[in-house]
Order: sequence, then C-alpha cells, then structure tokens
Amino acid sequence: MLTHPTHDRLLALGLTGIAKALEEQRRSTAFDDLSFEERLGILVDREAAERDGKKLASRLKFAALRQDASVEDLDLRTSRGLDRGVMAHLADGAWIARHENLLITGPTGLGKSWIACALGHKSCRDGRSVLYQRAPRMFEALALARGDGRHERILKTIARMDVLIIDDWGLAVLTAPERRDLLEILEDRHGRASTIVTSQLPVEHWHDAIG
Repeated sequence: MLTHPTHDRLLALGLTGIAKALEEQRRSTAFDDLSFEERLGILVDREAAERDGKKLASRLKFAALRQDASVEDLDLRTSRGLDRGVMAHLADGAWIARHENLLITGPTGLGKSWIACALGHKSCRDGRSVLYQRAPRMFEALALARGDGRHERILKTIARMDVLIIDDWGLAVLTAPERRDLLEILEDRHGRASTIVTSQLPVEHWHDAIG
C-alpha cells in the first residue's frame, strides 16, 4: 500500500496523531527493529496524546483564565501566609472531587488571582471543566442576559462547571438582582461542584457586601 494515500486517509479520518507518528516512523530507521505491535503501540499512544492535547487546549480556551499560571510555578518562599502542605492538598484536586469550595482572601498584591488561576489550570489538566469570572463582569453579563433571553442558559452553563472561579468578590454591595443571581449560582452548585472565590474583603464583612 502506498504511504502517502494512507497518510491522507488518516488525516481525513481525523487521526492526526497516528498520521504524524507514521510519517516519523517512515523517515527514521530507529523503528526498524521494533515489532509490528510495538510500532502500532507508538502510533496509538501518539494519537491519544494528540487528542488529550486538543481537549486540554479547548478546556483552557473555555475557562478564559485571567493569568497564565501553574501550580508548579508557585513561589512558596515569599512570605505571604501560604502553607506548602495546604497548597499540595489543593493541587491534588481531591477537594474538587468532594465538591468542596475554596476561599482565597487577603490584601491586594498577595497573588490571590494568580493562585486561583493556577488551580484552575491544574483542574483543566486533570480533565475538569473550569470557568473564570470576575465578579463585577459576571453580574454585568447576567444583567444583560436577563434582557435578551440568555439568562437561564448562562446560569445552566455556570452550574455544570466542575470548577467556577469568582475573582474580585466584594468590591461593591450587591444589588437585589445580583443577590438573586448569586443565590441561584450557589444553590445550583452546592454539593455538586466546587467554587473558588477570591476577595480582598475580610470574610466577616461579606454579609454587608451581600446586602
């Protein structure tokens, strides 16, 4: 069988990983001593890696994380109250599997958003769906959606996310519609999914911010 028609057929079938790996095997003598099963295994592994990469890129694009951050780059040497054991526990994602929530609080400049985005990035790599939202923009989008019929659809999208990141919470007192939206979001996600909230507002003042 001719190699090029096979390569083109693989591309037409969407098997780009196998097509690339087959071309590499055709051009290199390093694979000559391998058995058929071994060479086939390399092709299949390459296809799986290619598909995983595409899925990750899609999850990251949808998540729209504010910062390009990863847990591996987290600097624990800086004195800002971060505990190495706690961060390792958060990075392993078991708390997400238990549908627990995370509050990241502290003054401006602490790196709250960066930590939230790093955990969101790790969640995407772990195969979970993630959505990043700045609280003011989220409420603005929901207000606009209420007028054009998209409100319920957006709430359903938020509800089905494995991890929702609400950044910059508590910058202003909520209006009545915003309070209702917040209640719907948290009610939909309670016990079903995890939410990360970052805020420079101390937790004891959150009741006032909710109004």
